[in-house]
Amino acid sequence: MKKLITFIFIVASLFAADFDLWKKSTLNQVINKGQLRVCLEPGYVPFEMRDKHGRIIGFDVDIAKKMAKDMGVKLKLVPTAWDGIIPALMTNKCDIIISGMTITQKRNLKVAFSDPYFLVGQTLLVNKKHTGVKSYKDLDKPGMIITTKLGTTGEIAARKLFKHATIKTFDSESAAVQEVLNNRADAFIYDKPYNELFMAGKGKGRLIYLDEDLTYEPLGFAINHGDPDFLNWLNNFLRQIKHDGTYEKFYNRWFKNTDWLKRVQ
Repeated sequence: MKKLITFIFIVASLFAADFDLWKKSTLNQVINKGQLRVCLEPGYVPFEMRDKHGRIIGFDVDIAKKMAKDMGVKLKLVPTAWDGIIPALMTNKCDIIISGMTITQKRNLKVAFSDPYFLVGQTLLVNKKHTGVKSYKDLDKPGMIITTKLGTTGEIAARKLFKHATIKTFDSESAAVQEVLNNRADAFIYDKPYNELFMAGKGKGRLIYLDEDLTYEPLGFAINHGDPDFLNWLNNFLRQIKHDGTYEKFYNRWFKNTDWLKRVQ
């Protein structure tokens, strides 16, 4: 009899602990308040930026709107300087960071991350004369010239991957890719979002785009530690929008055409 009572007590305690965890969950608090507060820095095109009227728009904003809608709450965007965005989350200025944040081990010590929702790995824009190029390895030869922006992960990747080609760095992305357009270089290596946009605009029909990610640079939603219910909801949300066409619709809107550029300052 005592064993049965002990067992019942343990089970009851576990249920109480689970309920207490849910009561403290950010997700539960968001639902009760009827508002999802999202920290972001509107300066990372096309993830989050301001239009000509000062409104914050972008890929991340569309995801945040969909997230709030699925929660049945209103969305509040909280513009935040990048160097203070994690402290803002940790001090309850917002409920989540959706701001093109790369998942790193150092950041993971302060916040928890969802599964990756985007990869911004390095990709290649190749001179059109290289029609047979299928991989970066095809360009790693003496005499080949690879351009990128100075001091970026593009430069780091270029020096790591290209041991035989010549690496040339420039102060801006536009100057580096222009070398390829002007036939003074063979390929440009840089962030996937930038290359996607360039191919939708000036590069269309003028360059070859190798969209294979050459590095692993995942972006994730950041939340406070110790919130498994919220994390579970976010990961399920990601799986759903990636399989029902919603994610693809947002992606095409911001990365496959440049119509939105007319709305940006």
